[in-house]
Amino acid sequence: MLLVAEAAVGADEAAALSEVIASGWITQGERVRRFEQEFAARHGAEDAVAVASCTAGLHLALRALGIGPGDEVLVPSLTFVATVNSILYVGATPVFVDIEALDRPHICLDDAARQCTPRTRAVIVMHYAGYLVDVAAWQDFARSRGLLLIEDAAHAAGVPGIGSHSDAAVFSFFGNKNMTTAEGGMVFAAAAEVREHIRRMRSHGMTTTSWERSKGHAFSYDVPELGFNYRMDELRAAVGLVQLERLPGWNAARGRLTARYRERLPRACPQVLQPFAAADTSAYHVMPVVLPDGCDRPQVMQAMRTAGVQTTIHYPCAHQFSYYRKMYPTLRLPRSEAFASRELTLPLYPALGDANVDVVIDKLAAALATGNALAGIGASHAA
Repeated sequence: MLLVAEAAVGADEAAALSEVIASGWITQGERVRRFEQEFAARHGAEDAVAVASCTAGLHLALRALGIGPGDEVLVPSLTFVATVNSILYVGATPVFVDIEALDRPHICLDDAARQCTPRTRAVIVMHYAGYLVDVAAWQDFARSRGLLLIEDAAHAAGVPGIGSHSDAAVFSFFGNKNMTTAEGGMVFAAAAEVREHIRRMRSHGMTTTSWERSKGHAFSYDVPELGFNYRMDELRAAVGLVQLERLPGWNAARGRLTARYRERLPRACPQVLQPFAAADTSAYHVMPVVLPDGCDRPQVMQAMRTAGVQTTIHYPCAHQFSYYRKMYPTLRLPRSEAFASRELTLPLYPALGDANVDVVIDKLAAALATGNALAGIGASHAA
């Protein structure tokens, strides 16, 4: 089975884990701090805060920036649901915004402008599939309205400059990401005091850490505010340091494989749309395509699975999940809904190789031609 994503972990990661275990200190310590500093340097950021997950990072960023009850936050529905959930965690209200277009599934500036109210305090943009939104344009949008700007950079590890135009940016190291620590995340914040607030809140709001006390730098601690248990441990940081060294090469490999998809797909599957442009800046996290309108996507996915190729969906619209549908029963986002109903994610990871890209494309072409997968599509498209 050719998987959609495959974590690249091996002997170097195992050795790094063994070193942590041999050291006798496995919770948050010096490796976490080194990981923060090296990850920040890799992206041109001043500093970073390592956390337990991207979700935790979004929660802490919103809280540290002062978002809370009574506030509205503009957010794409086409994102992983955690992006939206984090807004509820701080007691604020998500305001769903449509995407630009099927070939550019980023949060739409024009629709965001229409959704602004006197209660709007922030906007979260999401770098879908690793392709960067026009962050400078969103910075202008936010500044002109007095809004905070947050980047959900879960898909975009390794792209320099993230966070340079926003108040905060948050990354994911989940197992399917371009680099992984199994679970984990990282937060950039433009203001040093916001970073320090996040750093304190991630560990129960305590003024000193266990590591600092173990080294005699402090003998007790205070808890001046409510905090959370959102720390990263030394084991994950050790894996992260190994993975970070390889990230540029892995992202370059992803870019080459994406270029092969872009070269071959139009010839083999002319009815399939490829979002974004080849020149767009990206970390190439996933390979999304848009199937023809009326295509039986479940049948295509089953045919490809039978042929040994896994596919998935990025993403069902968050506003259409049962939990959010109860809150927004009449909400319609036509472009997001159309994209979510037709999107198919193909395999993409550094070890995939050109030959397997060709296999995926051939299997997709065969799946589209099988049975009634193209039922309801005009003959000109089917041809």
